[in-house]
Amino acid sequence: MGSVHQGHRARQRKKLLENGPRAFADHELLEMLLYYAIPRRDTNELAHRLLERFGSLQGVFSAPVEELSTVEGVGENAAVLLNLVPQIWQRSLQGAPERILNSVDKCGEYFAELLSGSRREMLWQVCLDGKGKVLSSRCLAEGDVSMAAVSVRQVVEYALRAGAVAVVLAHNHPSGVALPSQEDCATTRLIRDALRTMNIQLVDHIIVADGDYVSMAASGLLI
Repeated sequence: MGSVHQGHRARQRKKLLENGPRAFADHELLEMLLYYAIPRRDTNELAHRLLERFGSLQGVFSAPVEELSTVEGVGENAAVLLNLVPQIWQRSLQGAPERILNSVDKCGEYFAELLSGSRREMLWQVCLDGKGKVLSSRCLAEGDVSMAAVSVRQVVEYALRAGAVAVVLAHNHPSGVALPSQEDCATTRLIRDALRTMNIQLVDHIIVADGDYVSMAASGLLI
């Protein structure tokens, strides 16, 4: 069985090097990270177990060591690794220049750059402070993104965890049409109303396509 696992791991690493992380589902990325804490055991089932327990990659990486350790199969090494990764990332951001998104143009340029060249639809959430400084960002969904399937609760929880005063959403249309659908508008308004109950403003939802973008706020669709 050891040789079977090693062969699988080698194939996964080769695929990662050739195609990058976007070629993988969340559980596969988590499975590969766990290789480095659990060298001789299949980590696929454990990755699924962690995502089921904490709801998302963000939930896994936000969990304290004590909670991670309660999941069957997670030893001390794995718990420490999962807890350390986001802390190192946050440390790395401390020396980075501030990114201020305080206008439609700055938001549009930011997401047009972020989503440039992506052939898969992606939905992003960016959390801002009162001056429009980016506090944190994450990909909410990737692939066949359906706004109707977005968890409003998770959007709100992520904003609260980041200490956000405001939020910007963005997603791309690889088909090349930068226009929001009725589903986009309806779900965006649900998120806007949920954030308002926590005194957090949904500043905009940017739709990106072929290097161009449409602002739902500037188009009067968030009124």
